[in-house]
Amino acid sequence: QVQLVESGGGLVQAGGSLRLSCSCAASGRTFSYYAMGWFRPAPGKEREFVAAISRSGGSTSYGDSVKGRFTISRDNGKNTVYLQMNTLKPEDTAVYYCAASGGRSIVTSRRDYNYWGQGTQVTVSP
Repeated sequence: QVQLVESGGGLVQAGGSLRLSCSCAASGRTFSYYAMGWFRPAPGKEREFVAAISRSGGSTSYGDSVKGRFTISRDNGKNTVYLQMNTLKPEDTAVYYCAASGGRSIVTSRRDYNYWGQGTQVTVSP
């Protein structure tokens, strides 16, 4: 069983920055067993892919709308994955969900994630 808890959301002006954190508690497996990702709802989509990171942290992938502005990272010693969000835009406003996928290298499809957090709200004002 895996429990994910997001934090770091809030209200920020356009052009500002936020850093989201996702703390992972897993029974039976170490945090490094899981590829991790971030998603957010989008119009016409259940959850839009934002970013993903491999189990070791050596590989990352980003959705087109956030490339060059967001950075995903992880600290396996702290069982935590981060999403640094820079140059935020009003269209980035959403609930951001952390997700874990067991045993895979890097995962970009929502359907391949086994575990989800409750989400953290990010609001970007114009």
